[in-house]
This record gives sequence, structure tokens and C-alpha cells, in this order.
Amino acid sequence: MIRVTRGDMTQESLLIKQRKDGTGCWSKSLIPAFIQNKDGTRGIMGRACTYSYKVEQLERAARLHGKVKRGQKNVTVTQWIGISWDEIQRIKPSRVAWSQHRWPLVELRMGRRDCLKWMESHGYPKPPRSACVYCPFHSDNEWRRLRDQEPEEFARSVQFEKDLQAVKAKTERMRGVPFLHPSLVPLDQVDFRTDIERGQLSLWLDEQSFGNECEGMCGV
Repeated sequence: MIRVTRGDMTQESLLIKQRKDGTGCWSKSLIPAFIQNKDGTRGIMGRACTYSYKVEQLERAARLHGKVKRGQKNVTVTQWIGISWDEIQRIKPSRVAWSQHRWPLVELRMGRRDCLKWMESHGYPKPPRSACVYCPFHSDNEWRRLRDQEPEEFARSVQFEKDLQAVKAKTERMRGVPFLHPSLVPLDQVDFRTDIERGQLSLWLDEQSFGNECEGMCGV
């Protein structure tokens, strides 16, 4: 087994750097946090987490271990990606000419529940979801599960949101306030009750998040 990493994304997201020309400071925008602008408009931060921390690192490892030559155009590497049948909208072709993608779970039409049943029948513990703990594309259901079942991880997300807001407030070109939830409400104050519990029919937040959590380079 080969594991790759770029490093600590939390630390890099909160790192403040000075511009070389002495005109101020800046910080990287890695996750797609939702922005509340001073003029009342909404926005979203640039998203570099998936490519920088997953896609790029896996492609680099595949190139190395597949002994891919510079400028190679013929396919010599096949990457198997663990996207399940119920997330088929996440499949994407390879970005490079020397590699092709396969999605074995999609080929077998195995959904997330099928994977969990397989794990259980073979004596493996129930695996957690692989999305980043503070991913802004979590649905309300996932945030609620995190809050109720993994309170320490939820607390990490709450603290990260506060830290990110503090960092962005210090960078001169960041005029808005970042939030992890599309409601633009602090994470520890968001109402995560289900639509039935709230007596509402709208599923807007979950629909906005569906299928957006990742580009498919993680597990299931």
C-alpha cells in the first residue's frame, strides 16, 4: 500500500504570509467556504483542496510508480477509483493522457449500503465517510450526524470556522466573512433539524450540497 500526502491542509489554510513587495499579507483560499460580503451579497471562496491535496498527489504517485515518461501520450496507468453507484455523477475522466480511470463499484452497481454490507460480511469495522471534517459541502444531515455522533470532530469544525474568519479578517483583500454553512450562520448556531421537524418542505440546502463533497479521488 502506498499513501500520499501534501501535508496539513488545516495549517496551510490558516497560515498568513507577507507579500514579497511589502504591500500587506495574504492567505491561501483552499476550501470553498461561503462568503458574506459587506454589501450584502453572497459568494464562495476558491476551491483548491480536491486538486491540490488529492488529485495532484495521486497523479504524481501514479506517474512515479507507473514509470511514466515525460510527454508520454499512450495509456500505461489505470487508476481504480472508489466512487459508489449512488454517486455516479461524480465520475470524471482522467486529466492526463497517460492514465485512464475505472470505477469498479460503479461497474458492479454497488451503492454505499452494498459496500457497508460487504465490509460487515467480511469482518471489517464500519468505515466513516471520507470527506474532510469541515467540508462546506456537507449536507445538513451530515453536519447533524457529525454533531451528534462525533462531537469532538464537530468542535474541530466550529473552531476551524472561527480561526478561518480571524485569518481572513487580517488579510487586506478579503472583505467578506467566510462560513462553513450556506446559511451564513456560525456552525454551532445552525438549526440542523430535519425538514419534517421544522415543518418545512424545502430541501434546498441538501440539494445544493448533493454530489459536491468531492471529485471522487477519495474512498467511499
